[in-house]
Amino acid sequence: QVQLVESGGGLVQAGGSLRLSCAASGRSFSRYSMAWFRRASGKEREFVARISWGSSSTYYSDSVKGRFTISRDNAKNTVYLQMNSLKPEDTAVYICAAAFEKNCGNYGCYDYWGQGTPVTVSS
Repeated sequence: QVQLVESGGGLVQAGGSLRLSCAASGRSFSRYSMAWFRRASGKEREFVARISWGSSSTYYSDSVKGRFTISRDNAKNTVYLQMNSLKPEDTAVYICAAAFEKNCGNYGCYDYWGQGTPVTVSS
């Protein structure tokens, strides 16, 4: 069983930056691919970024590419999302997810989910 706890959300002005963290409990963190999703009010959950297990290759949605960076520290069992040049349309609850030894392209593939951390970007 893996528990995921997100932190780092908050209120920021457009153009600003935030760094989200997702701390994972349990063993074998390095064998999990990790991802960030977001859910804006009244909208469906949206994929943001993922980082593979093993190779740590990364993949981003077109809406955040070039502005957001996902990274991981396996020694700390933590995945990060550095968000720069934030826009009001980035306002959402950001949710961390983990998949054991799978590099997942859709949310149905993920095994564990956090509760989320809210991000609000004011114009």
